[in-house]
Formats: sequence, structure tokens, C-alpha cells
Amino acid sequence: MTDEKSSPENPWPVRTVARKIFDWINRLGDVWVEGQVTQLSARPGTATAFLTLRDPSVDMSMTLTAPVNLVRDLQLTEGSRVVVHGKPNFFPNRGTLSLRVDEIRAVGIGELLARIERLKKLLAAEGLFDPRRKRRPPFLPNKIGLITGRASAAERDVLTNARNRWPGARFRVITVAVQGPPAVPQILTALSTLDRDPEVDVIVLARGGGSVEDLLPFSDEALCRAVSQARTPVLSAIGHEPDSPLVDHVADLRCSTPTDAGKRVVPDVAEETQKVRQLRDRSRRALHGWVDRERKLLTALRTRPALSDPHGPLERRAQDVDQWRERGRRAIRNRLDSERSGLIATTARLTTLGPAATLARGYAVVQLVTPDGVDGVLRSVSDAPAGSHLRVRVADGAVHAVVREAEEGGGGAESGT
Repeated sequence: MTDEKSSPENPWPVRTVARKIFDWINRLGDVWVEGQVTQLSARPGTATAFLTLRDPSVDMSMTLTAPVNLVRDLQLTEGSRVVVHGKPNFFPNRGTLSLRVDEIRAVGIGELLARIERLKKLLAAEGLFDPRRKRRPPFLPNKIGLITGRASAAERDVLTNARNRWPGARFRVITVAVQGPPAVPQILTALSTLDRDPEVDVIVLARGGGSVEDLLPFSDEALCRAVSQARTPVLSAIGHEPDSPLVDHVADLRCSTPTDAGKRVVPDVAEETQKVRQLRDRSRRALHGWVDRERKLLTALRTRPALSDPHGPLERRAQDVDQWRERGRRAIRNRLDSERSGLIATTARLTTLGPAATLARGYAVVQLVTPDGVDGVLRSVSDAPAGSHLRVRVADGAVHAVVREAEEGGGGAESGT
């Protein structure tokens, strides 16, 4: 029956499920586990010590049981980093799981530093330390997010120095554990909260100095990645100048101490006031210099003849216009007189040379008259035989004549009107 699959019609009893879980866990065998001791109970007179081993990067833990002597020999305390060897045990009657430990190795400072160095190389290879991805904090943030220990000297240093430099600085402070097992989860939660706050323009992560073990949470991989992914610029102010946890390399700006963070997160109101005063003086001098230059230029322009006596050139030009107009009038008059004289002379010549003048001097124009009319001017006696009718035009009219005979060199004609 136990080999069949469970169903609503054929459910497994609790004992079957417990036995299957027991069998599955037994197949896991011995394991090596690393973590951080968060709870330790080793009562006098008992042979077994109970421990809680926590993953420092995530909120997960498991229960350990170990011989009391093994725990006392290593002088383990809460917060110790250890590597344990044991076998998982499932207790069907209680439905609980624990790891029965037969060997515990404390992680020394050298091993911790080696692990931090390996993580440092990994994060650097991924580009989390690249200066090009770091953002410049705002010159004057609207509100400053501060993650620090409760009632700590780091909190006091940041707040005091920032408000001394800029009295109007506004803070949103979230206090967390800054060492030990709960430090990383609390810091991650605080960082996420501040990063979502639209009023927070910059986040300061501050902690005072301490040992390598105390500063381990600030070299945690999960925290480093969270800082690199934050949308808000993050300032790291962990420990003293020599201390350099990995979060210092990931943050957008590293401050040597919390005091330095208080000085760098806001500008100095006295310095900025002095800068404003200097800029105002420079602007005033520049404006005065510009006004002086323009005044001198205007004075120079006003001394020019065109501006000192603006009507003089106009009057002179008016005189010139009058002169040229008079000259033009005289030239036109002279030209008209000359043309009139020429016209009169031409008219006189034409009058003298015209037919009327010739007739007036006693000449006549003889024309041959035919039945068809006047045939033109008679030029030869041969063109007018006897009996031809002539029309003789004189100055004051014309007479008609009839040819009696024609003579060379002279002749006679019978005239009539």
C-alpha cells in the first residue's frame, strides 16, 4: 500500500509520510555546511549543545546538535563563522529536522580575508567596481537616507556634521543591526525601503570602526549586489580610513569615516555663501566695466560731427541740392534756347529754299494738262506741242494757257484763266 501514490480516496497516513521523509534524508549522507552561529545553548550537566546555524546572505537557518565538549573546546559564541560536518537527522515523532554535528571548524581571519578577496575579484570581473557606472551624488539632496546602528556614534557624526554644514538638511534615518547575523537582512530591507522613497536623493550607509569579523556584513555578496543595483546614489562610510569592506568599492562614493560622509553629503553653507558673495562681486565688477566701456563708446560717438551737429550735414546737403538744381535749370534753359535758335535757322533755310519763295521771286511752275488731269511739271518744250493745254502756277495763283507754237530757247503760249 505504501508504494502506491496518494490520492483523496487513498491518502497516506502520517507515519508513512514521516517514514518516507526519514528515508530521503538518510540518503543525503554526511555533509559539510558553512554558516554563522546565531543561537547557542549548552547547559551545564548536559551532553548535547543546541545551535542555530544561519546563512549570512539570506534569511535561512537550521538547527544543529553537537557534543557539549566540542562546542566548549572551540569557545564558540554567537556570531562565529564556522564550517561543520554532520549528518541530517529527521525525527518522525516530532516532525523536526536537525543536523547532528561531529566536527566543527572555526573560520579564521585568514580564511575570511581569503574569501573576501575571492569575492572581490568576482565582483570586479563583473564590472561592479567600474568607475564609469558610479553616479555623482546630488549637490544638495532633498532628503538624505541614513542606514546606521541604533544610537551609534556613526549616526551622531553624520547628522551633526551634515547639519553644521547645512542646517536645513533633512534626514530619514533607519537603524539596523550593523554586525552579527541579523545585520545583512536588516540592511537590505532598509536599503530597499529608502531606494523606493521618492523624496530620498542619496543614501548613506554608516558604521563605526571594528574588527574584521564586525565588518563582515559589509563585505556580503548580497549586500554588494543590492548597493550596485540601487537607483539612488549610495555613499559608504564604514569604519575608519584603513577599513575597506567590499561595499566601499561598489558604492557610488566612498567616505573614509562617518564624519567624512557628513561633510560630503551636503555642501558647506558658509563656503557656498562666500562663493555667492564672490560671484556677486565679480558680476558687479563685470557689469560696471561693461557700463563704463559703453559710456566711453557713447561719448566717442557723440563727439563725431554727424552726432554733435546732425543738422549741419543736412543743411550743407540742402545747399548742394539747390546748387545742382539751379545748374540743372540753367543747363535745360540753355539747351532749349540753343535748340530754338537752331529750329528758327532751319525754318528760315527751308523757307528760303522752298517752292513758295522761288515763286515769289518771279518764277513759275508750268504743268501739262491732259484730259485725265494735270500730268506733272513741264521740263522740255518737246513735251508741249502746239495746242497743248498748260497750267502755269505763280506766287499768288495759277493761269491756264494753250501752246500756239514751240520754240527752242523761248516760245509763246496763249494764256487764259
